[in-house]
Amino acid sequence: MPAYGLYSHIRANRIRSIVLIAGLFLLVYLMSFAGGLIAAALAVGDAPLDDLIDVAFGYFLSSLPVVTIGTLIWLWIAWQFHQRMIDALVSGHDVSRKEEPGLYNLLENLCIARGIPMPKLKIAEDPALNAFATGLNQKQYAITVTRGLMQHLDEPELEAVLGHELTHIRNGDVRMLVIAVVIAGVVSFFGELVFRGLLRTGVRLPSDSSDDRKGGGAIAIMIALAIVAIAWFLSIVIRLSLSRTREYLADAGAVELTKNPSAMIMALRKIEGRGELETATASVMEMCVDNPHSGFVDIFSTHPAIEKRVAAILQTAGGRDLGPIPSLAPDKQFGDRVPEAPKLTDEPPPWGELGPWDRQPALGNNPLPPWQWGPEGPRSWWERWRRG
Repeated sequence: MPAYGLYSHIRANRIRSIVLIAGLFLLVYLMSFAGGLIAAALAVGDAPLDDLIDVAFGYFLSSLPVVTIGTLIWLWIAWQFHQRMIDALVSGHDVSRKEEPGLYNLLENLCIARGIPMPKLKIAEDPALNAFATGLNQKQYAITVTRGLMQHLDEPELEAVLGHELTHIRNGDVRMLVIAVVIAGVVSFFGELVFRGLLRTGVRLPSDSSDDRKGGGAIAIMIALAIVAIAWFLSIVIRLSLSRTREYLADAGAVELTKNPSAMIMALRKIEGRGELETATASVMEMCVDNPHSGFVDIFSTHPAIEKRVAAILQTAGGRDLGPIPSLAPDKQFGDRVPEAPKLTDEPPPWGELGPWDRQPALGNNPLPPWQWGPEGPRSWWERWRRG
């Protein structure tokens, strides 16, 4: 489906997400057929392969209602209790306007500007710099930010992160990702049961028979194991792709909502590589603004690289980028995981082809961040600072 703008991309992504979720349900049924094939091979291992497949198909049809009901029960449990489980993992808790007035007002203003109900606001007591949204409907939606993110991002940057997560909710990303994670969990759980069952029973593959009409048990078990492995692998790839393709849209939505691309860029730079929640599972990390340990190749990455996301914002919305923040400064409360802001010096900042005054100075304790510079740009600010 071609897409020509942000909203058409959102519609196209929703359609693709529905197709992918349907594909995950098919994987559950595929795993069920693989289980039937193994059961048939163990029951009548000397039968021809065609007969074993017919028997396995009968097992599959008879188990189809049970598998469907079991999957729906799994989904219902996730629907009712997934937020409690996530809160327990990351030490998250609800906060009110009285407890965190600044953060609460930022989220409320964004919701008013967008014209959508306000989700619950939660804080995870973790020093990492990250945030994520959860929920399956309007009553359940919640945005969780870490304590480290609150301490080390200023107000415009926090607003950009909240806009990012609010866009995930508005676009239906959160609901789709939660469902995908749950169904992928069914596939992984069933696959583990199959392999553990075969190992514990100590089953031996039936030996091939000289009769061409017999000896299909070994081939049937090998086919079933291959189906289980492929379904498990595809469930992971589909689940990861659901998360990865949405981050660009969430970044764009945050910029559209806040009208401040530089704040979104700076927030991503501060979060870059410092978002690992110590107690969170891989599924929770897939919902976060950034997942710093998402895979060794692109197909296994749940999020695009920060460099790519920043480049997309610069290309489509403008803004300013200071580049990565490599150094970490010690902090009394959060150890050595706090990004150290660049310091102002007596020397002008590094410059390239554009010349020294076409580049912005380091931020440091700059009372005028990039989004507040006047029409004369960074040069006027730098000269005023140099003159005292």
